[in-house]
Amino acid sequence: MRKLFFAVLAWVGATTAFAQSGTNSPYSQFGLGTLAEQSTGFNRGMNGVGIGFREHNQVNPLNPASYSSIDSLTLIFDVGLSGQITNFKEGSKKVNAKNADFEYAVAGLRLARHFGMSFGILPFTNVGYSYVSSGYVNDMKTATYTNTYNGSGGFHEIFLGLGWEPIRGLSVGVNGSYLWGNYTKSLVNNYSEAYASTLSKYYTAEIRNYKLDFGIQYTAKLSKKDNLTLGLTYTPGHKMGADAKCQVIMNNVQTSVTDTTNYPKSGGLDLELPTMIGAGLAFTHANKWKLGLDYTLQQWSKTNYPEYTEVNGAPAYVLHSNLFKDRHKVTLGTDYCPEEYGRHFLGRVHYRAGVSYATPYLKINGNDGPKEISATVGFGIPIINSWNNRSTLNISAGWVRQEAKGLITENTFRINIGLTFNERWFAKWKVE
Repeated sequence: MRKLFFAVLAWVGATTAFAQSGTNSPYSQFGLGTLAEQSTGFNRGMNGVGIGFREHNQVNPLNPASYSSIDSLTLIFDVGLSGQITNFKEGSKKVNAKNADFEYAVAGLRLARHFGMSFGILPFTNVGYSYVSSGYVNDMKTATYTNTYNGSGGFHEIFLGLGWEPIRGLSVGVNGSYLWGNYTKSLVNNYSEAYASTLSKYYTAEIRNYKLDFGIQYTAKLSKKDNLTLGLTYTPGHKMGADAKCQVIMNNVQTSVTDTTNYPKSGGLDLELPTMIGAGLAFTHANKWKLGLDYTLQQWSKTNYPEYTEVNGAPAYVLHSNLFKDRHKVTLGTDYCPEEYGRHFLGRVHYRAGVSYATPYLKINGNDGPKEISATVGFGIPIINSWNNRSTLNISAGWVRQEAKGLITENTFRINIGLTFNERWFAKWKVE
């Protein structure tokens, strides 16, 4: 099993280096891209709920205070993949796209009594799109234009987290992350008539910065079998020291003269991380049935973002406010396991489901971007063999719909697969 574990580690490293963006959405061309799920396999079966959950055999990076509940004598390692099919609809036009991506790799262990640690890699945003728009230049329909849009990249974070339970029932925790990544976005313009000049724009940005996530959980014992946990999280917003730039290329077809202008004239513009707040409740009955409710707020409206526009009649690439909206998300999820340590296989399976609703953080041409509704079902399947009966295969299927008035509607069907290794690495074996 240990050889398999190290093999997976090597595979994760290789996959991370060559991972795709994880999206085909045209909406990822705006802002920092499509916001990624930062939950692991067991959360995703419940549509990502988890701020109030405390799991002894799973890593829950949604709230670092949960690390204090990790089992002693074990090392937990969780790796996840996803595959999806998305249908894009605009008016009577429909297009399908497929995508697969490495999602995350996290690990957790107990360092001391009521003191746990976790580390790993998580996605933050994804950029990935490619499409073409065309039309007539004038009412006479004698000439046409073609705009080609392409984008790729995204941002990830490597984190190290600690969770501590100083008082029975009360836990605190923090994740310290290194946030990094880049994106490239382009708009290439062409005309059918040879006399027309073309204009192309290339946008780039690179981030190398930090991110902090604070968490707290308090568990109240309602009865001998029932517990209720309140979880809170806080991520302070700050400038990320990014290097956002824009390059504009004007090509005069008649004279074959190309004029390239870089914005800003020196250095690059900064990008900002929004302040994020989360609250969650988790109810547990007899360690069999769990119900969770999460609310998260991302204050994107208080951040600035660069935009190519005109300032005093001259083109410029400058920071603007009011390009984003605050994002609100509500998620409800449940997990049922008849008998976690029972003799029958089906009784040890976890049955999960969840739904959520999220408001957009994007503004597109001054209007609200796509709102999001989603639903998932999933299973936590125990892996039972002669040397290990603590590991779990987490499988979930989800549907996500993004839509905005007058814009593209996206329907995505996604499969998530997470494999949780749970081994007794620190036990002292006795030979008789």
